[in-house]
Order: sequence, then C-alpha cells, then structure tokens
Amino acid sequence: MHDANISAADEDLIDRLVAHYEANESLIKRFVDSFHAHVMGAMVTPQPLSRLVHSVKQRMKEPSHLKEKLINKLLQKQKAGEEFDITPDDLLLRVNDLGGYRILHLHTRQMGEIDPVLRELLDVAQCDLFEPPFAHVWDEETSAYFESIGIRTEFNPRLYSSVHYVVQPRSKARVTYEVQVRTLADEIWGEIDHKINYPHAHASLACREQIKALARVASSCSRLVDSIMASHRDWQEKQSDKEPGNLGPTG
Repeated sequence: MHDANISAADEDLIDRLVAHYEANESLIKRFVDSFHAHVMGAMVTPQPLSRLVHSVKQRMKEPSHLKEKLINKLLQKQKAGEEFDITPDDLLLRVNDLGGYRILHLHTRQMGEIDPVLRELLDVAQCDLFEPPFAHVWDEETSAYFESIGIRTEFNPRLYSSVHYVVQPRSKARVTYEVQVRTLADEIWGEIDHKINYPHAHASLACREQIKALARVASSCSRLVDSIMASHRDWQEKQSDKEPGNLGPTG
C-alpha cells in the first residue's frame, strides 16, 4: 500500500470517492444488467453473436481495488507535477471500469465480425461509445490485425491482450462502464494474472516471468485456433466444390 505517501486531505478525498462509488454501485449494475439482457437476446440462434461468442461474464469493481487504483493515479499525478482532479461529481464518468462486461470468443480473427455486431447491439441497448474502442496488444502481428479492422491499439508491457469498449448509457446519469472482448486463451492468462499479480506485481521474479510466459502461450493458442479455423474453412470450400452438380469454375 502507498498510504504513507498520501496526505490526510488526499486520503479523505479518496475515501469519499470510494464511498460515492459504493452508494452508486447498484445504479451502474443496472446498466450492465440491461446490456447483458440485450446480449442474451442476441445470442439466440440464428442471430450473429450465437456463432461468434463462447460465453459472457460480468462484474463490479471491488471498493478496495478502486481505492488502490485511485491512490496509484494520485501518485502518478504528483510525480508528473499535475493535479489529481477526479471528484465525486465525475468519478462514475471518468473511471470507466467500475462496471465490467466481458465477452469471450474462440480466436482473434473473429473480431472482424464481432466489432460491427457489437456496435449495432450497443445502439439497440441505447448506449453510445464514450471513446473509440481500443485493443491492448504487445506484438506487431496482433496490432496490425486490429488496426486493419479499425480498432486502434495500445502497447501493453504486461503482455495483456483484450479489446475495450467504454460505454455510456443514453441517460441523465453520468456513468460509463467497460465491455471487454478477448479470446478464451487470453482469459486464462487474465484470470491467473488478476489472482496473483494484481493490483500489485508479485514479489517473486519467477512468478512474474512465468505469467509473461503464459501470456505468450495464450497468444500462440489463439493464433493456432485462427489457423485451424482457416484450414477448416478451406476444407469446407473444397468439399463443396466436389459435391455432385457443382461443376466448379468454367472457362
């Protein structure tokens, strides 16, 4: 904890911010629950998400994790000589991950289909994008793919991979929440990292290095599934060409 470096006034402000979140947690959860209902409706066959999405999860931020995040932000501002200016009036708008919704899918190249469907679904759910979606990436190949489908990328030194949509309901309430989209393989890494390496990096160098290695393995798994699915589609097309009555290309 960094509390020893925080003044009494700063700590009082952070405690008031956390208390404000706790008082409004149910409001944010209602918006996340509403979006979940729309996703579940869109998961019914034969709608597009039914063949693209494996599963979904939702969560609300732990107050203790919010306090730690705010302390870190305050210290970063102090180090940069800047003012920490988050207030109870704009906390729910500016801290975007108080409510979280996660969409899990099988392989990276599905994002080209998921992105437009998700944008349409957000509109149906009476939500706007608070900012353009972005992807946390750590390798050039994945970055190039996301950029090619119109999703900007940010390098993540922790080897974290996920696409983020910051969502603002069309409501008088000044609230945002976050929708994450990631592969099942990346979810494995995320769950392990979150359990033992968040919000503080693990004290063991061996554990930190193993978590980085797991990120690389997870990325390789997603790439392998991309390859398997591409091979499968190619096989299906060739089988279709062999069907009786299909004379194939002429000329």
